[in-house]
Amino acid sequence: MRTLTLLLLVQLALACATGSAQLASPTNAVPIFASPAVPSATVGDNTNAVAAPPASLIGYVPDDKYKLRIGDKVSFQILEDRDLPKSLVVADSGELDVPYIGRVPAVDKTCKQLGDELKVQLEKEYYYRATVILALDVANRILGRAYIWGQVRNQGAIDMFVNENLTAGKAILRAGGFGDFANKKKVKLVRSPDAAGGGDKRTFELNMVEILEKGKTEKDIVLQPDDFIIVPSRLINF
Repeated sequence: MRTLTLLLLVQLALACATGSAQLASPTNAVPIFASPAVPSATVGDNTNAVAAPPASLIGYVPDDKYKLRIGDKVSFQILEDRDLPKSLVVADSGELDVPYIGRVPAVDKTCKQLGDELKVQLEKEYYYRATVILALDVANRILGRAYIWGQVRNQGAIDMFVNENLTAGKAILRAGGFGDFANKKKVKLVRSPDAAGGGDKRTFELNMVEILEKGKTEKDIVLQPDDFIIVPSRLINF
């Protein structure tokens, strides 16, 4: 009886030892959830905190190439106001009506140049610090206008588009062509002092018979904004 009891105790001890070994063995451990470790943060410890940049500044680079023109649409924002960007249009006067400041010259300035100027004015009178975001939304496709008068089918203004080489001959064709009594050999192109880069007004005389009928397009002239084309009438002998 004593021997049987000893044998039972030995078997029980062996069984317990075997079960303990299986529970401790890493080869039999199967993870139920696997998730990446997340570093713990100590409450109130900001020594490693990195301030994220404002959302409106992510990827924003002020344009220092394109020069604003009449009709361009831009977005204007002061980050410190926490307001949505405002849409502004460069007026026919060449000015931009900016909140707080009013009308400021904008034509022939890049967004970077104008943004820097607005920042200085805002910080001078209204803000301790003003973070100005000024970006081009839509560029006006119309570069300017030329004007045609006299013996053509349709007198008046002609739109000049960006990247278009509109010549005097093409402008006449766009105006519907010559009138019945046009003097095609003495078409005048008048260029204002501003378009000519300063100085006196310039006048060119063009022979459209050579340019349009004989194909001598090298004698044609590329128009500039505010150029004026005059097609005179020819003398009629009765």
